[in-house]
Amino acid sequence: MYCRDCGEKLTLRFLENEGLVPYCDKCRKFKFPFFPVAVSMAVTNRAENKILLARHTGDDDYKLFAGYVKKGESAEKAIPRELKEETSLSAVKWKYLASRYHEAKDLLMLGFLVMAEEGEIVLNEEIDSVRWCTPDEARGLIRKNSTAEYFLGFALNELTRKK
Repeated sequence: MYCRDCGEKLTLRFLENEGLVPYCDKCRKFKFPFFPVAVSMAVTNRAENKILLARHTGDDDYKLFAGYVKKGESAEKAIPRELKEETSLSAVKWKYLASRYHEAKDLLMLGFLVMAEEGEIVLNEEIDSVRWCTPDEARGLIRKNSTAEYFLGFALNELTRKK
């Protein structure tokens, strides 16, 4: 296998919670197999009046929760796994909303509205902080014209439609 960005031969390296993943020594990045798929999750509380946003380690922006779908895994299995890994919260139910190609990571994102069981949040090393927000606060915190904003719009429309 070769890096699709620079052509360097890839080696396999262990990545916490992912297993062996192709790695490019020249780019100094993990290179997930082409064509990766990930889930994007607009996480709500049971009352569906708050959205949980995450700020990833080393990033200033708040985003929706997201994670790669592992080989052999369905999106529906990735949702509760990723939410549990990143926050220790359990996904109660979820609904598919939309998909979008995410150019920054060269992958297909599948957007879901996810209801989480409320409880103590324990963050893993990927997440720096989380924040429960009203829909208006979430709109204000999410970076404009981002994939997160795109999926947040679908989620908020779904929540409004349900009322």
